[in-house]
Amino acid sequence: MRDRSPGLGAGVAGGAVAAGLGLGAITVLVMVFWISSPYPDSGPGGALHAAAALWLLAHGTELLRTDTLSGVPAPVGVTPLLLFVLPVLLVHRAARDVVYGGEEDGPLLSGRTAWAGVVLGYLGVGAAAALYASGGELRPSWGRAMLCLPVLVMVMAGAGVWTAYGHPRRAFDGVLKLLPSGLRSFVRGPGSHARLGIAARSAGAGAAVLVGGGAVLVAVSLVWHGGTARVSFLQLTEGWSGRFAVLFLCLVLVPNAAVWGAAYALGPGFVLGTGHLVDPLSSAPAPLLPPFPLLAAVPDAGAGGWPNWIAGAVPVAAGLAVGWFVGGAEARDAPAPSSADAGTSGTRKTAGTALLAALLCGAAMAVLATMAGGRLGVAELARFGPVWWETGGATVVWTALAAIPTAVGVRAWRCRTRRGRGGDAGSNTLVLRTKSMDPTANIVEPGPKAVDSKQEKQEKQEKQEKQEKAKKEKKAEKAKGSRRFRRKKSASGGAQDAAGTGTPSGPYDQDDAYGALRDQEEAGFGPYDFLPAEPSPQPSASWPDDATRESRWAALKDTSDPPRTPEAPHAPDGP
Repeated sequence: MRDRSPGLGAGVAGGAVAAGLGLGAITVLVMVFWISSPYPDSGPGGALHAAAALWLLAHGTELLRTDTLSGVPAPVGVTPLLLFVLPVLLVHRAARDVVYGGEEDGPLLSGRTAWAGVVLGYLGVGAAAALYASGGELRPSWGRAMLCLPVLVMVMAGAGVWTAYGHPRRAFDGVLKLLPSGLRSFVRGPGSHARLGIAARSAGAGAAVLVGGGAVLVAVSLVWHGGTARVSFLQLTEGWSGRFAVLFLCLVLVPNAAVWGAAYALGPGFVLGTGHLVDPLSSAPAPLLPPFPLLAAVPDAGAGGWPNWIAGAVPVAAGLAVGWFVGGAEARDAPAPSSADAGTSGTRKTAGTALLAALLCGAAMAVLATMAGGRLGVAELARFGPVWWETGGATVVWTALAAIPTAVGVRAWRCRTRRGRGGDAGSNTLVLRTKSMDPTANIVEPGPKAVDSKQEKQEKQEKQEKQEKAKKEKKAEKAKGSRRFRRKKSASGGAQDAAGTGTPSGPYDQDDAYGALRDQEEAGFGPYDFLPAEPSPQPSASWPDDATRESRWAALKDTSDPPRTPEAPHAPDGP
């Protein structure tokens, strides 16, 4: 339960807390390595300066290393992508929580206020960390620090606010204006938001396949060059604390290596120093590379062979994945075959969605390539990693060539399958038809009129109740007529009750079981008249009663018992 008060102050506090959490996590790791080191190069102040510098590096800020042999500061511009995830998640969550406010069921805070507060709070802590880190051996480059840190915070804070408001679609209107006119008209046409969502999800799947395939290539190459990787790992440091530090550095750089592997599979490859390109066709790494375990996975110098060319299966798999997702989504939303939007129009839209997904996938890979590479020094190490525009362009080409025909084919196949099964192309239901063993039999399928609606059922039920009520009334009238006839007959020749109460002298007929009740109804039957106030009249003597039954049983008993001899009387006792 959050107890912060909504407003600009809550946003500033949320941004400052998010920055403090990220900075504190990195500081704890650095201090653990410094404490465990048997021969630290500096005191705790140097470790704190290094922690602040690493926190800035996680935001994409380039650092300058001052302790070089030549005295010229050497840039360190490779951002560990695993550390980059930490500030991204913290800023996003801070902005989202500030919009929610102190009450979960209360009104949402203004998006602009929350965004401004989180940005100001986070950048305040970032400025303080940059000023503190400028006094250490790893100093931030002020140009990159003033560009990368604010851009990252503003973008992720906006994403957090957008998430808190339920991903409103109007936020895309301003972004779509930056697209070319032809592509903008396609994206903003009918069903544009659904098409954009399909393309974004498919592009994400394609990028995931590319990065995952690159990670597999790096793992296979490390196993292939396992001896070189082991030697480089042991050469860097001798103590266990130093080896754990190197292992941690390799771990945070694994996503970077995966992006490098994806760039290698796409064709452009990556650069290991100025003029030294590594791609599937040829490999020419720099002769003097720093000993690092991940660099041992670089292919050997020389022309590439069929083991290197197998890497081309990764972008093909990514394109197939994009086409599969696009084709499946378009098939679910496809119109009926008889509509005017079917046929070539649906095929054209599917191809356009696949092309849009390829463009988004290329943009994502270009951003990842930019962040995965950078400078690691001067001269030969001034260019290190994949080139962003080459990686992005190759991604678009590979993905479009594989995704467009795959998407069109998947959509056509699924629509055809649904039509063959008797279902509509735009629905997931099947129409079941009745089969008969007789081929000459006429099959009558129930139409809409065969199924009674709720109102028709109610009308039928009321009609049946009226008919039953009419039958009962008719039956009662017949019973009253027969009773009047019996009364007249009894008055002419029968005996009346001595008290003149109209009680019939004889019993009712066996079929007339409710005759007494009908007599009471004639006299004016009330709601509680069915409860007798006096004992019901006894029937005539023709009906056997309890006394008659007892006398008969006694006679039968006397007849069946033998005669008994009377006993002599007892003599009286005493005189």
